[in-house]
Amino acid sequence: MGQAALKPDRRNAPDESIDWKRVLHLMLLSRELDEMEEKRLVPEKKVLYQFSARGHDMAQILLGLNLTGRHDAACGYYRSRPLLLSLGVDPADALGSAMARAGGYSDGRDIGVVFNYPNPNGASALPMCGGVGSQYTPTAGWAQAITYFSEQLKNENYDRDIAVVLGGDGSVASNGFWSALTVATTQGLPMLFYIEDNGFGISVPSTLQTPDGNIAANLAAWKNLAILDGDGSDPEEAARLTKGAVDLVRDERMPVLLRLKVPRLEGHSFQDTQTYKSEELVRSEWARDPLPRLKDYLVPAVLREEEWEAVAGAAKAAAEQARIEAESRPVADPETVTSNVFFEGEMQVMGGQYRAGYRPPETTETPQGDGQRINMVTAIRRTLDHEMSINERVVLFGEDIGPKGGVHAVTLGLQEKYGTTRVFDTSLSEEGIVGRAVGMALAGLVPVPEIQFRKYAEPASEQINDCGTVRWRTNNRFAAPIVVRMPGGFFKCGDPWHSQTNEVAFVHQPGWKVAVPSNAEDAVGLLRTSLRGNDPVIFFEHRAMLDHAWARRPYPGDHFALPFGKAKFTRQGSDISIVTWGAMVHRCEEAAEGISADVIDLRTLMPWDRNAVLSSVRRTRRCLIVHEDLGTAGFGAEIAAAVADEAFIDLDAPVSRLTMPDIPSPHNPALLDWAVPSTERIRRKITDLLEY
Repeated sequence: MGQAALKPDRRNAPDESIDWKRVLHLMLLSRELDEMEEKRLVPEKKVLYQFSARGHDMAQILLGLNLTGRHDAACGYYRSRPLLLSLGVDPADALGSAMARAGGYSDGRDIGVVFNYPNPNGASALPMCGGVGSQYTPTAGWAQAITYFSEQLKNENYDRDIAVVLGGDGSVASNGFWSALTVATTQGLPMLFYIEDNGFGISVPSTLQTPDGNIAANLAAWKNLAILDGDGSDPEEAARLTKGAVDLVRDERMPVLLRLKVPRLEGHSFQDTQTYKSEELVRSEWARDPLPRLKDYLVPAVLREEEWEAVAGAAKAAAEQARIEAESRPVADPETVTSNVFFEGEMQVMGGQYRAGYRPPETTETPQGDGQRINMVTAIRRTLDHEMSINERVVLFGEDIGPKGGVHAVTLGLQEKYGTTRVFDTSLSEEGIVGRAVGMALAGLVPVPEIQFRKYAEPASEQINDCGTVRWRTNNRFAAPIVVRMPGGFFKCGDPWHSQTNEVAFVHQPGWKVAVPSNAEDAVGLLRTSLRGNDPVIFFEHRAMLDHAWARRPYPGDHFALPFGKAKFTRQGSDISIVTWGAMVHRCEEAAEGISADVIDLRTLMPWDRNAVLSSVRRTRRCLIVHEDLGTAGFGAEIAAAVADEAFIDLDAPVSRLTMPDIPSPHNPALLDWAVPSTERIRRKITDLLEY
């Protein structure tokens, strides 16, 4: 394909503050890596996913060279390798990661175009994700963390640092884009939205992503947002706009959107033949190729022709050396692929409070209560209060948690005590709540977002999944330990929107710990462990138990903490093992009255205490599992399978489960009482098993 150049306006000489030779080297290196993959490594099946950056490369490099702050961070997408090279990523790491070899971004666990680059001494690349638009809200979280460190913690080292998110024109239709834009502009965050508009999202034209295909024009009336728009293929204009955008964010501490028109000179990916483009359109895109335009701009104003050729030769040699090194790397030992799902003792390179120097106080598993019984609401609030008082990195946020104190009153009074920077309301976007928390955790804070009801977590499911896999997919380079508080389950009535439990969905998300306390004491111990931990946690607060008389316990003290994966025997006996959690613990205790039974409150579902359950079943020889969630594929099925696998010969009766039927939670109390396991139904089930 031809590469005819559009001659730029030579009104100004090249900006001497820019290292144009460095720009050229990185651009030619990026081109060599793209060509090497397309012509050699993909056909040889050594690279399985390939996305060319040609056309996007020059402007990205100019952007990256402006990211000079120690706490600057950028989050890109699958066409962002030129930016990574400009931040200092080793080309052998970039190519080796594309080849899924050991080392690099992920040790072969993730596709090579999903980058990350922890750089404690300079600009970092936050862990990218494969989902379009998923990069926006974590970047907003990083920007908010920068503001927090600068203004709340008075750390002047953050005063001029910024967060940058890169996205294509297709991504501006995503929930993540709009949520992050709302966060950044309502909070006044130092965040740059860098939109690379090549006119197509795979094959879909940008006019189907936003009216007339220009997000900058459509946002002209958006408040608290500076907008720049221009040609990312013109060296002079791209350099001026990228530097201007970065400087504006640094100086004014405000969000900026920079839209640059760039050509996508190859298909969306290697397999994309671009048959949806006319030949005329393809020719016009190649006519906008920034490389010949850069040459016309620099030669002879900055470089002689022979200097250009020398840089080209060096870039080609660097790419070949990267290939040799990358191909020499082995494939990771398959037996290591299960490591680093959770923190295993070796600290991640970036992310979380421990990486920033946090050391937790001493704890005890022995309650040291004052005898006064309190409900679970008060217990959770008191724990949050104490941990906030001793750890200034802890921040709480969610819908209505500020002056209102949350719809369940858990955070009542905490904003008044700690201020709106540490306890704040959010816009109505669960994607934004959880995604923002991820970025804040990556920056070293301890974010505690609240999702008002379990069902409302669905819009955040992508961010929840991505957060849980951060440590594993970066092979311990990054971690994002957040604590998501989430009320759910029935209360005085039920309904399909506020009463869902479905804890098993989070157990099935790798990397998440899941706590389901049944009473105030356990809520304190598990929440404190979560807030002082180094893994993301779903902290499930059952609505029926928040003020239930049975769930009230004396406050166990400010040093009380419980380990995850350690069940509690609330009753002990010899005839049957009843395994349960959450609101069903109370009902199982009532049902077991007068029966010699082990009632086992698991307390956490990930991890869960297999040993406690198996040792009990081997002794009682009968097992009943009771939970509020649906029966089909509920967590009880996992427990039943474990018992069948490991204690089958010890059983005198089949493993039995009592759950809700496979329906949403019904609203009418009579229908709800029929659906949710009751004390009477649990008792009948126990009797049936004892008589088997």
